[in-house]
Amino acid sequence: MFDTITYKAFRKSQKSFLSKDGEIKFIEEGSGPALLLLHGIPTSGWLYRKMITPLVNEGYRVIVPDMLGFGGSDSPKGYEIYSEPIQAQRLLALMDSLKLKNWIHVFHDAGGLWTWELLKKQPNRINRLVILNTIIYKDGFKPPIRFGRNFITKGIMTLYKTKLINDFLIKKLFEGGLSKVVLSKSELEGYRLPLLEGKINGMYYFFSKTCHNIENYKSLLQSLNIPASVIWGKNDVFLLWKLQAEKVVEDLKITKDNIHLLDAKHFIQEEIPKEICNLIINYNSMKIAK
Repeated sequence: MFDTITYKAFRKSQKSFLSKDGEIKFIEEGSGPALLLLHGIPTSGWLYRKMITPLVNEGYRVIVPDMLGFGGSDSPKGYEIYSEPIQAQRLLALMDSLKLKNWIHVFHDAGGLWTWELLKKQPNRINRLVILNTIIYKDGFKPPIRFGRNFITKGIMTLYKTKLINDFLIKKLFEGGLSKVVLSKSELEGYRLPLLEGKINGMYYFFSKTCHNIENYKSLLQSLNIPASVIWGKNDVFLLWKLQAEKVVEDLKITKDNIHLLDAKHFIQEEIPKEICNLIINYNSMKIAK
């Protein structure tokens, strides 16, 4: 059961895909319609550990990657290799390696940016979108920090490699992103360890560049013809639904019955995983592409 697994065991259960820039680790469990669970920043596939088994038990082939620079995946030197278009291309390469032409796409936080870039490249690959507190329009994006591309920011990022500072920063992150639960030391290990290992390059790119320049994806969203559902922690202080709701609903043509605003904050996979799984299952039970 992934919901009670240790981070060490979680890593052992991951498979490997060698991209041209480095090794990408991912979970692949189950059989049936493919369902991809995409994390954001500074998390990893560990964020979805409580959702994997319930979705597998419902007959899905669940794919949970750690994007390059995060989790168990490699974190090579470089800057633009962590750009959203290149991350999207790696994600497509992973799905190609698994011989998956189409899948249901669940995404969170900065995973939204990788998703929009993927859809620019190959919009027909995704059967359905399930949007979990993700970056869509800059109106709703309120990051806790924004930095410049300089030695000061690099110095701040390296603090995540120091145990005491790491403990403090991760604790503050989840205090701000959770309201219903307090994560155990074992659960926090899955978020702390990659940063202690020095996997900060992808995070450095995001906070020093992406945070300052969120692209306007309006024309892309309007062009999509993909069914979409929103599952959103309404108390999120990082990503605000109300400030962008009208535009998102109109542009993605989302029906009211597919908008679910739940009593949670940012990391809804930690707070209400069962509710999210049930909503995903119910949403896809009408017509599941096999």
